[in-house]
Amino acid sequence: MLRLGIYHLFYQYNPKAAVWGSNVIWGHSTSTDLVNWTPHDPAIYPSQQSDINGCWSGSTTILPGGHPVILYTGIDTENRQVQNLAAPKNFSDPFLREWVKFKHNPLLTPNSKNKINATYFRDPSTAWLGCDGNWRVIIGSQKKERGLAILFKSNDFVHWEEAEKPLYSANKDTGMWECPDFYPVLIKSALGIDTSSNGPDVRYVLKVSFFRTPHDYYMIGTYNPDKDIFIPDNGPFKDSSLRYDYGKFYASKTFFDNKYPLHRRILWGWVNESSSAIDDIKKGWSGVQAIPRSIWLDKSGKQLVQWPIKEIETLRGTQIELPYQVLSGGSVLEVSGLTAAQADVVISFEISDFIKAEVLDPSWTNPQVICSRKDASVKGGLGPFGLLVLASEGLQEYTAVFYRIFKGHNKYVKYVVLMCSDQNRSSLNQDNDKTTYGAFVDVDPVQEKLSLRSLIDHSIVESFGAEGKACITARVYPTLAINDAEAHLYVFNNGTENIGITRLSAWSMKKAQIN
Repeated sequence: MLRLGIYHLFYQYNPKAAVWGSNVIWGHSTSTDLVNWTPHDPAIYPSQQSDINGCWSGSTTILPGGHPVILYTGIDTENRQVQNLAAPKNFSDPFLREWVKFKHNPLLTPNSKNKINATYFRDPSTAWLGCDGNWRVIIGSQKKERGLAILFKSNDFVHWEEAEKPLYSANKDTGMWECPDFYPVLIKSALGIDTSSNGPDVRYVLKVSFFRTPHDYYMIGTYNPDKDIFIPDNGPFKDSSLRYDYGKFYASKTFFDNKYPLHRRILWGWVNESSSAIDDIKKGWSGVQAIPRSIWLDKSGKQLVQWPIKEIETLRGTQIELPYQVLSGGSVLEVSGLTAAQADVVISFEISDFIKAEVLDPSWTNPQVICSRKDASVKGGLGPFGLLVLASEGLQEYTAVFYRIFKGHNKYVKYVVLMCSDQNRSSLNQDNDKTTYGAFVDVDPVQEKLSLRSLIDHSIVESFGAEGKACITARVYPTLAINDAEAHLYVFNNGTENIGITRLSAWSMKKAQIN
């Protein structure tokens, strides 16, 4: 949330342990640049019957006059999930350090009339104001194993009524939908717009977090404000639906940043751990927020594009530039002279000969399965080529972020580009989760150079393929490549064909300030 030039980040925080617990509260930090942060006292913690067993997730909404309010899920004395309202105690305080709960909480409850399951009723979205003057908000739920985005309306933000139908619901067993998000995007611009905006140049995004997987899926479509329904372009949610991020990225939330001249929509996402709960307790913390990303509709209209906010570049330090060169098949090139444990790397590849591209097996429809094959990062025709990050000197440990190019198996798709983030050799610690992630990238390698950007921060690797068309976030805990002295960065090509490096720029990154 942005107010009076100050960004506010509210987050789920367990004050009693390094791992999740139902007794979570709302942590609160502020920033003027989304990079350096000042923590404050918790904004919301259990104090009413409607939240005495935990203050779970929710959202802020800016009401007319610039007044922010919070709708959040509380766990009441009967362990029901109910929705509560809070507002700043002092609107003149730019840091909004104290919040006061509405004395008549809860505002929304599961009951026999609405037939909502009391354990599947959580995470209210940012509200939007309709043309009829009524506020609307969606809340995640499920009914008979099918996810729901239940819609509620209010003319005063206090008294809410359930709409006749959900904004959208699953047509098959998806399980619980957490942290729903609903917002407009412009068709022909990367600028963001207010959540209540509507018009002929606007499309809509519905994002839900599948509790079962756990992954964040989204659909692009139209919103009928008269019938209060969302109509997706490409059918219902399914396992192959679009995702913000194909790695560890969950319970995400966007907000509209109206700071002039930016006017952008920003995406936050929670990055959970790959270490064991025992290791989390030993180190005293778990879970981080991904770097904030600008998000907009791709010019094709078929997907969203994400890119790290511009402000993150203020952390760049020493820069390394490599001239154009050809990376022959089977070669590895070290990029030295920077802090490889904390770096920003941008690289572009050029392919001139596609003859040796392997034909994609028609049964290979799941990119994660393809990337998880034992030989995926080891050998191929056109690729694998990319980066080895957080690598030890002898390559006993490394995380491979790379592309492979296949020939399509029909006349409509000439080439298929696969992006992978392979954690198989990321750590000698066998207790870590080493899941490998993958995504197909909607890019024509004949007409376009393949770009890759990886932001590396000790245990986090956020990678952006094809200028943000595919994103993969990984958590890795190496035992050897653990700091700037031991961590190395390499470019590699394990394919049989030569690959051109048209650009490689890399920066050592400074630490953000938390004070």
